[in-house]
Amino acid sequence: MLLAGCASTQLDAQWSDPQAARASLRGARVLVACEAAEAVVKRICQDRLAAEVTAHGGTAVIAPQSSLDPTRPESDEPYVSAARVAGARAVLATSVAPTSASMSPGFSVGLGAFSIGSGGFAGGFGVSAPIGGGPVSSGYSANARITSADSGRLLWTAKASSPPSGDLNGQLAELAKAVVDAAGKAGLF
Repeated sequence: MLLAGCASTQLDAQWSDPQAARASLRGARVLVACEAAEAVVKRICQDRLAAEVTAHGGTAVIAPQSSLDPTRPESDEPYVSAARVAGARAVLATSVAPTSASMSPGFSVGLGAFSIGSGGFAGGFGVSAPIGGGPVSSGYSANARITSADSGRLLWTAKASSPPSGDLNGQLAELAKAVVDAAGKAGLF
């Protein structure tokens, strides 16, 4: 059970603006944006976040395409402007990046020798070497933030991470669920 807890998606940290008035986004339009180095990760992330926003009672609006670099300092101004145009009350922007990778060792071949004879006993040698490698899997992290479209003020932010897995779709779905659930517990949904 301890190992299962270490091998699951988890919320690493979160912060809420203590000065911000808590206005629920339930029933409100929320602009959803994902930043990732790979187009496939970005698209899957947006779809998963939009589904979670909808499941939590909001109306998801997908952000227009952008060429924002996920490694840049966070500024949600382009998203805030797009949210205002779309009539959204807030922006849920998430940066997704790989955090770790692991490779399964593949298979091993071993050789050995051993003999017994003439009342004697002789030992031998053994060699084992991995051949090839298995698939590489990555862990991912999601750094999510909710910004008010009216004021441009950061209301909430959180970081979640997932362990290495070969199921990218599943990892991104779990990360989206973790961050939107946490936003809900913080009173935003």
